[in-house]
Amino acid sequence: MPDASRTTHRPGRPRRAGEPRRRGSLLSVYSLAGQVFLLQLAVVMLLVTAALVVLVVQAQRDVMADARHRTLTTAQTFANSPGIVAALNSANPTAVLQPDAEAARKAGGVDAIIVYGLNGITLTHSDPRQIGKRVIGPYAAAAAGKPFTSTFKGSLGLSVVSAVPVRGPDGSVIAVVSVPVTVERVQHRVDRQLPVLLGGAAVALTVAAGGSGLVSRRLRRQTHGLGPTEMTRMYEHHDAVLHAVREGVLIVGGDGRLLLANDEARRLLDLPADAERRHTTDLGLDEDLAGLLVSDRPATDEVYPAADRLLAVSKRLTAPHGPVGSVVTLRDTTELRALSGRAEVARERLQSLYDAGLRIGTTLDVKRTAEELAEATVTRFADIVTVDLLDPVLRGEEIFEAPTGITELRRSAVAGLDAGHPLHPVRELIRLVPAHPVSTAMAEGRPVLVRDLSVGDAWRAEQPESTRRLLDHGIHSMLAMPLRARGVVLGVVDFWRAQGSPSFEDEDVSFAEELAARAAVCIDNARRYTREHAMAVTLQHSLLPRALPGQSALDVAYRYLPAQAGVGGDWFDVIPLSGTRVALVVGDVVGHGLHAAATMGRLRTAVHNFAGLDMPVEELLGRLDELVAQIDAEEVTAAEDRQVVITGATCQYAVYDPTSGRLTIATAGHPGLAVVRPDGTVDFPQLPVSPPLGLGAGLPVETAELTVPEDSRLVLYTDGLIEDRTRGLDAGLEALRDALTGLWRTPEATCAAVMEAMRSDRPQDDIVLLVARTRRLGPDRVAEWEVPRDPAAVASVRTACARRLAEWGLEQVGFTAELILSELITNAIRYGAEPIAVRLLRTEPVGSTAAGTLIFEVADGSSTLPRLRRAKVTDEGGRGLFLVARFSERWGTRYTTTGKVIWAERSLHHDATPEEEGLGELALDRWDDTAL
Repeated sequence: MPDASRTTHRPGRPRRAGEPRRRGSLLSVYSLAGQVFLLQLAVVMLLVTAALVVLVVQAQRDVMADARHRTLTTAQTFANSPGIVAALNSANPTAVLQPDAEAARKAGGVDAIIVYGLNGITLTHSDPRQIGKRVIGPYAAAAAGKPFTSTFKGSLGLSVVSAVPVRGPDGSVIAVVSVPVTVERVQHRVDRQLPVLLGGAAVALTVAAGGSGLVSRRLRRQTHGLGPTEMTRMYEHHDAVLHAVREGVLIVGGDGRLLLANDEARRLLDLPADAERRHTTDLGLDEDLAGLLVSDRPATDEVYPAADRLLAVSKRLTAPHGPVGSVVTLRDTTELRALSGRAEVARERLQSLYDAGLRIGTTLDVKRTAEELAEATVTRFADIVTVDLLDPVLRGEEIFEAPTGITELRRSAVAGLDAGHPLHPVRELIRLVPAHPVSTAMAEGRPVLVRDLSVGDAWRAEQPESTRRLLDHGIHSMLAMPLRARGVVLGVVDFWRAQGSPSFEDEDVSFAEELAARAAVCIDNARRYTREHAMAVTLQHSLLPRALPGQSALDVAYRYLPAQAGVGGDWFDVIPLSGTRVALVVGDVVGHGLHAAATMGRLRTAVHNFAGLDMPVEELLGRLDELVAQIDAEEVTAAEDRQVVITGATCQYAVYDPTSGRLTIATAGHPGLAVVRPDGTVDFPQLPVSPPLGLGAGLPVETAELTVPEDSRLVLYTDGLIEDRTRGLDAGLEALRDALTGLWRTPEATCAAVMEAMRSDRPQDDIVLLVARTRRLGPDRVAEWEVPRDPAAVASVRTACARRLAEWGLEQVGFTAELILSELITNAIRYGAEPIAVRLLRTEPVGSTAAGTLIFEVADGSSTLPRLRRAKVTDEGGRGLFLVARFSERWGTRYTTTGKVIWAERSLHHDATPEEEGLGELALDRWDDTAL
């Protein structure tokens, strides 16, 4: 059986339903377009052929005319050329004329230029062998003085020859010039033009055929490949359908006259029999409908009255695809009018839900989300909207109380009220009444609809005064909708309608339920975020420094501002080190939330531990890099199927030494510091930047050393200060420079000025700002001595130390200081290596009335660390470090590039000075076999 899907429509019969339209060839003789195309193509070919024949015949005639003209012109030119008469009268005419004749022959494009005398003897010829022979030919007319041209057919084919007499000075003929040329020679020049003629004919044929094809293609597109018979039948079918369809159809001309109206249109509009060709304004139609028909604007399903009907009118313009006019369709929508009203209400509700979904939950703030719920529904659904939430929800806490046990709500948002409204204001605590619709909605977890508040007897009996004020204010209907999320009641939203608005109906409940469900999810998300944010903030503040430690090298102030969207992992630290040095630390853990805060705490603790070991700057950041890499490895190992959270962190660690003013700094992926010099200028030193922590892959950390003047301000910060959505890094640095530039200011004033200039209303990242004003420990507070490796040298150093303490007015601590110093020097001489140096420092804390500290430092060339050990009663030594530890607040050891330094700190507070008597007994009593 043939495939039915390949059946095509044949001309001569109507197309059956479902039968595909035939896509025949353009040259198909069954289509009107194909017939027109073949006819046009035949006419074009005939015209091109006739033109070619005419051109060829004309070319032949031109060839003969050109041959005659060329020979005659050449002969006349040579016969009348200057000097020819003299040449003929010379002793050897051939020798004179032959070269000129050959040159003229080549220039004229002829076969030969023959000169012969009246006796017939040839004087010049293209064939030298013919010179001197008698010529034979019909030249009598030329010899008689009359030029002539003739055509003859010789051995070389059809030729043309012209003869011209040469006259002497007296006018008599003395010779004859004959110029022959073959037609074939001239024909070659014409033949070179023949390809051009043929090419032009081909191009003309192609253009004409293409134009005919385009015309036929357009005709085929307009007739859809139909033949004349088929077009006739299609018109008949179209006319039948036009009048049988149950939809009115009008065709209106560009001048506003009715050109066509089918039967349904005549019925719907009650048109007269002679309506066609009449102007539409003369048909008795509704004024608005008649105006639409004569206008030039399109319309889609616009409703117009026509007698007792409502018609949905659609109009489309026929131009530019047809003549100027329009096609109008009419549908009777009288029965659908009632349904359309309800559909419009449903559409508006869906649009309101969509708009509310876009407006509610734009922030993760519980109170703001409640306000968005009230603002999104007021005027479009209710005249007044109130949102009441539980206090734990506003604080971000979990809800464990059953709905039946809820007795209080906090008014969180109100929208749509005017002054003097009778409802509770925002932030007021509302105590629920058992018979109140809100109490019922909260207890049963369902919407409560009160169409008429004036008939609520139970409610009015318990709260008559408040009910009276509501009714007096014009509020007559309410809908209480509980806010539930994850099975927990968070609060309630109340919709109120006042005078001028209809009461709530059952159809409004479904809309309110959907709206409340969406809003409850947003409020619950905000509540959970508030809880996590509060936990993260608490953790963050507990991990950050609560107070700055006392030290004498820097005057420090700081600011910490958590991000609006969530707490991050930014931190800072000020860590006193040995020898009056101070470490400044600023770091940033990537991300927000509890994980970032916890990671920050681990890193800060690690920095404290590493700094306590007096590690060099580069070594400390290297250890910190290893720690972050280890944390990431632990996260990957413990992740299993959970999402792996890779830790990323940056850190800047700087150590300031007030005795030299030297600042040693290293940076791991962190923004560089700013230095404000005493004259108010700001500098951003170029620092080597190592990769962020965890990405160093064991590479060494580069450091930089700066010498900063006293009273300079060191400004350390995190990227949240200089970068946000409104400005880039370069703009942020320029803004920071402008904020720091100026005359001398305290660190606290500097922090305030920078935060005022740089802080945005809603910071997207944590901000840490640390400003430290540098101090210098002058030479009058430092004493240094070189010590030879000789036990006898201890006495001289002790004497020098006593003199310096007396100069400082510290005689009361002289014995203790000499004891500590002598023990340290003795230990260096006995167990260390040269060179041995002693340094004594006196410090005063910044911003404190304390007496300060006395610092003892003994440096030697050995890297062996001393250790506190247990000395037996019979041992003669081993108690020196115990005495140092006993009579100093702190002591320790740090490595240097040449060895080590053993240091000890002694407070200058009078209460901390022990009695000098009995020191030896104290040492022996406190350090026996059972002391440790």
